[in-house]
Amino acid sequence: MSTQEIANRLVELCRKGEYETCYKELFSENATSTEPDHTPPPQRVEGMEGIRKKGEMWNSMIEEMYGSSVGDPIAAGDHFACAMMVDWKMKGQERSKLEEICLYKVENGKVVSEQFIY
Repeated sequence: MSTQEIANRLVELCRKGEYETCYKELFSENATSTEPDHTPPPQRVEGMEGIRKKGEMWNSMIEEMYGSSVGDPIAAGDHFACAMMVDWKMKGQERSKLEEICLYKVENGKVVSEQFIY
């Protein structure tokens, strides 16, 4: 698949909430995932096992989800980006909206890195 095709498929799956399918279908086993420095550790993980554990950690901190959205992807070369938003209440915090830019790199038909900027 081309970078644009991978981008379109990732957005399609994320809009349906099918994150596990997204990771299984589109990501390299050696992919990396990076969060901003101001977030709880770990800010960077390597490999699908690390990405799964990071996802479980984030999910465990959510008290309630009110909604989410994923913008259309923009692809250039071997990268693509899209905007994402979650409206949620984290445990012990007030309800808030998190808006972020999600940047992905593709090599050999698989996502090899994701970076969240917010």
